[in-house]
Amino acid sequence: MITAPHSKSAIVTAPEILLTDRRAVRVLLVDDEEAIRMSLSTFLTRSGYEVETAASAAQALEMLDGGRYSLMLSDIRMPGMTGVELVPRALASNPDLAIVMLTAVNDAPTATEALSRGAMGYLTKPVELPDLHESILKALHRREMLLQQREIDHVIREEVTMRTAEIEREKSALRDLTIQVAESLVIAMEAKNPYMRGRSIRIGEMSAAIADEMQLDVDTVEAVRLAARLMDVGKIGIREEILNKPGPLTADEYAHVKEHVEMGVNILAPMKHLGAVLDYVRDHHEHFDGTGYPRQCSGSQISIGGRILAAADAYDALVTGRSYQEPLDANHTLDYLGERVGTLIDPEVFEALGDVVRRKRSLTFITAIPN
Repeated sequence: MITAPHSKSAIVTAPEILLTDRRAVRVLLVDDEEAIRMSLSTFLTRSGYEVETAASAAQALEMLDGGRYSLMLSDIRMPGMTGVELVPRALASNPDLAIVMLTAVNDAPTATEALSRGAMGYLTKPVELPDLHESILKALHRREMLLQQREIDHVIREEVTMRTAEIEREKSALRDLTIQVAESLVIAMEAKNPYMRGRSIRIGEMSAAIADEMQLDVDTVEAVRLAARLMDVGKIGIREEILNKPGPLTADEYAHVKEHVEMGVNILAPMKHLGAVLDYVRDHHEHFDGTGYPRQCSGSQISIGGRILAAADAYDALVTGRSYQEPLDANHTLDYLGERVGTLIDPEVFEALGDVVRRKRSLTFITAIPN
């Protein structure tokens, strides 16, 4: 028995405590006094623990870096690095480590600091071995609870992630379905007029090509393409005899047709996931000089998608023709639209439109050359 009541290393022995059916737990015992290390090591080993010892905080850190421990039992006052300083560094090396501190001085501020840095227990020497054993069991139990909570949190996060992904897939499928329904309505309307068939697809591809030529980001290019596919959905609310009228419209008829923009926005508005697409649909009949509709915006007040759609729409109408208007070839169409740059069309958009058309014509010419 060690009996040094006035030494920081004093320990009061107690009857042997044996653990039954206890899984081996690795314990790192850190103390600069060899007698303490030997006494506590013997006690802990006979209590069922796998024990390794370190004579300093620096040695303890080396051992923690080289292996995993369940618990560290550490003195506070040691030469060099103190036990209090060791605590956060030990936890940085082994976050799952349970730590119990031992000290010969009953110093409340030191105890508070050790506990605030991550220690789970604090005992004052001389320590009764049953008290030490109880403190170790409490620390290990707390460690086990933390590990279990961490595992539960991990399982919950995985479940939430999986469920969130499933919900996003369902939402994405619903979004795709609503867009397909709107596109189907547009295609059904186009099918009734030979001059309109395939219009939304053509304008969609042309608009996307212009946006890409302007080096807009991928998301914007795709938003422009989708807006072109949906921009005529509001024509569902326009009387069919006006939509398919073979000649020019009267002022009243034209006013009625212009309502299709607001109708389309109202139809698409519940699809909040469309984001900028709604702005592009709303702006596709705005003119660069502010004479368009429905808001009479001008210049940069018009969304970039709206400016692109206005140009692509005008180009398609001219090259496709109408019952009262012969179609123009690409060159004459560009000449016609060139005269309206700054009024109908954004100059930058028109430049990109011209580049797209000329490149397309060049590729068509090359493809047509016989081998």
